[in-house]
Amino acid sequence: MEYMPEVIQVIPTDNFKVYVYFDDGSIHLYDASYLIKNGVFKVLQDINLFKEKCTVLNGTLAWSLDDSYDESTCLDIDPFVIYEEYPEVDEPEFIFNISDKLKL
Repeated sequence: MEYMPEVIQVIPTDNFKVYVYFDDGSIHLYDASYLIKNGVFKVLQDINLFKEKCTVLNGTLAWSLDDSYDESTCLDIDPFVIYEEYPEVDEPEFIFNISDKLKL
């Protein structure tokens, strides 16, 4: 049986990239900068909206623009595409810098 990747966590960045955490422990860096140039994803050109609405929905990277978390109204990316086509990376260092500041 082929592995079906499931997204468990996402961390959007200031440059329209998203750290995507999968259920097998891997982390992939998804670059959405090309995606937001046209079509339904164009609304995500607002970096604040891009970051604030970025979420995990039904095991996918998604943006719930209306905060309903309804799969029929969200914008989402196939997790298999992210897993297969975008590079696996280490955990971003800025996470550790934030936790140091918060003394977690």
